[in-house]
Amino acid sequence: MKLIAENFIENLTLAEKARVQLAEQVLPALRAHAEQSDRTGEFYAPHVETLKSAGLLGLIVPEAYGGLGGGLRDLCAVTYTLGTACPSTALAYFFHCSSASRGLLPLEALSANLFNAEEAPIVRAFAEKVLHKMGKQGYWLANFASESAKSSTAAVNISTTATPTTGGWLLNGVKSFGCATGVADEYLVTARLVDTTTADGLALFFVPRDAAGVSERSKWNSIGMRATATHGLILKDVFIADTEALTLPGAFVKMMQMSRGSFVGNQVAGIAIYLGAAQAVYDYALDFLMKYKFEDTGKPIATSPFHQELIGKMTVDLETAYLWLRRQLQLESSETPILPKPLVVRQWRMCKGEVNEACFRVAVNALKACGTGQTENSGAIARSLRDMAMGLVQAFPAERGRLEAAKMVVDGREQAQFG
Repeated sequence: MKLIAENFIENLTLAEKARVQLAEQVLPALRAHAEQSDRTGEFYAPHVETLKSAGLLGLIVPEAYGGLGGGLRDLCAVTYTLGTACPSTALAYFFHCSSASRGLLPLEALSANLFNAEEAPIVRAFAEKVLHKMGKQGYWLANFASESAKSSTAAVNISTTATPTTGGWLLNGVKSFGCATGVADEYLVTARLVDTTTADGLALFFVPRDAAGVSERSKWNSIGMRATATHGLILKDVFIADTEALTLPGAFVKMMQMSRGSFVGNQVAGIAIYLGAAQAVYDYALDFLMKYKFEDTGKPIATSPFHQELIGKMTVDLETAYLWLRRQLQLESSETPILPKPLVVRQWRMCKGEVNEACFRVAVNALKACGTGQTENSGAIARSLRDMAMGLVQAFPAERGRLEAAKMVVDGREQAQFG
């Protein structure tokens, strides 16, 4: 039987298929609560146990640390699959999985001898703690890096500060974006060591969900992706012990150098969610148009020239999104690098916006084709349209991606990653 993910990744290995099947098993549970979760704007908490029981919290964690041993292709296949059922849950899950980069990339940096003999044990201890938490302990981790404070010269600006104190650190700041606030067992927070001014001062901290001084920034009440618990964090003098932090100067930058594409190394899997959602709304619309008949002829609505024009546009846009994302995944997952990293990054700058624009157009034309009877706000098409609209900004607008790619072509350099 063909797996849903094989619409996207056409050459899954047997091991990859076995891991993706775990995701297919949870789809009925996700579908059953997708409409309710969208309506209330609340993450459906039992989904944590559903995904944990399936072993999916450790999907890309090596088996030695209690995970399933998957890679980027597995993550893309799973987020795509989950996105066909409940994009909100899929996005929250992706941000959990993105935490694994804080364990996997340091280990790669160690293998590349980027740390000296004194630094290596510190880096290894933190990296293995990340992976053990996600694998053997089955923790849901929420990855918080982005903030509302922006920099004109960097992709991500980190203004949350870490101040040394007896036995550890005090965190202060506001994190504006990151899923699973109040849902995750722990938050993995990126902060800047106080009195540092460069990216070498960036550090990582495990913050318990119920730690003193931690509160929600504001309730997420967006037009789409409403059930992701993207409430943000307020950190006020939150004490974190030395043992729960990686504060070695320069360690964060060195580990991020190991990614093949974006700075966390797996953002392509986040965009795969929107592709899965686009496939789902395409299938829904086509099924509706084939079943709904003209009263006078008895022929399907889909046979009219108007509807076939819209179906043609949807098909072109969907295939366009597949081509962009398949290419990006190939660039970031091939065993032998196809392009040097700067060109992979340039491709990614264009890819994420182009994919989301194409997916949004699929939803728009599904709405046009299916008419007023399918405009109920909680219905499949309206819900998909609102979720796709979030992709236009969550992935950064396509215009921004094209501009950054053009600058790299003309100036030969990319925007700084961190401010």
